[in-house]
Amino acid sequence: MTADAADELHTLIDLIRYGASRFNEAGLTFGHSYDNAIDEATHLVLHTLHLPPDLGPAYGQARVTRAEKAKVLALFDRRVAERVPVAYLTGEAWFAGLSFKSDARALVPRSPIAELIESGFEPWLGGREVNRALDLCTGSGCIAIAMGHYNPDWQVDGVDISDDALALAGENKIRLHADNVTLLKSDLFGSLSGRHYDLIVTNPPYVTNDETDALPQEYSYEPELGLRAGDDGLDLVLKILRDAPLHLSQEGLLICEVGESEHALVRLLPEVEFAWIEFKVGQMGIFAVECADLIKHNARIRALADARR
Repeated sequence: MTADAADELHTLIDLIRYGASRFNEAGLTFGHSYDNAIDEATHLVLHTLHLPPDLGPAYGQARVTRAEKAKVLALFDRRVAERVPVAYLTGEAWFAGLSFKSDARALVPRSPIAELIESGFEPWLGGREVNRALDLCTGSGCIAIAMGHYNPDWQVDGVDISDDALALAGENKIRLHADNVTLLKSDLFGSLSGRHYDLIVTNPPYVTNDETDALPQEYSYEPELGLRAGDDGLDLVLKILRDAPLHLSQEGLLICEVGESEHALVRLLPEVEFAWIEFKVGQMGIFAVECADLIKHNARIRALADARR
C-alpha cells in the first residue's frame, strides 16, 4: 500500500472497509470464528486499538492516529500475505461471549456449541440436573470453561491428549477464573476410569483425510491432531459413542459435533436415535443422544469402532 493511499484512511470505518476489501480481493478463506471479511477486519481493527468488540456504531467515525493506523495495516498485510487466522494474529478469540487466548497450540474456538452453552443446553437437557460435566477433546478449553462460567454449580472436566492444548487451556482457565474446571490428560476416555458425568460434550476431530489434505492455507497453522479423523471423519466419534455409556449417568446425555461427517454417521448407524440440533442458522452437524440409546445399540457401535484400530 502506498503512503498516499494510507493517508486517505482516517476513521475506524475507513480501516474496516479497506481491510474487508483487501481480504476479499486476496480470496482469503473465512472459517475461524468469522465467516466474512467485514467481521474479520472489524476484529483486527478493534483488537489492535484496544476497543471492545461490542463498540457502538457511533464510534465508527472516530479518527485514528498515524501510529495506530500503521499497526492495523501491518496486521492486514500479514493476514493477506501469510493467510494466518485472525485469532492467531491477535492472540484472542471470542467464544460464548468470553475472550479466550488463542494460538497454534489448539484449534481456534469456533464451535456452534457456544450457542447451546449460552442457552443452558435446553431443551435438550429437559430440565435434568447436572452436577458433573465433561468436555472431551477440550483443545483451548473453550467449551469446558464456558460451561463452567455459565454454570458455576457444575464441576466440569476438560480432557485432551495434547500437552500443548492443555497448557493453553490452563492459561485460559486462569484468564477466566474457572475454578470449577479441572483439566486432565487422556486419550479420549482412556484415563477417566471411575469418572461419571450427567452431560458429556465433545467437539472431536471429524475432518476426513481427503478434506484435511485439501484445506486452505489458513488451516495449516492449526494442529492437524485436532482435525484429521480418517477416511470418513468418524474414527474418534465411533470410539466416543462406544465408550460414553461407561462414563454417563443413567439419565446422562451426550452432545457431539461431527460437522459434514453427519451423513456418514447416519449411513453407518441409521438405527440410533440421534437428535440433530437446530441452531439459529440451521443444522450444524451436532447431535444429542441419550445414554440409554447408546447402550441399546452398543454391540453395533462397538463392532464399528473396534474395526477402526
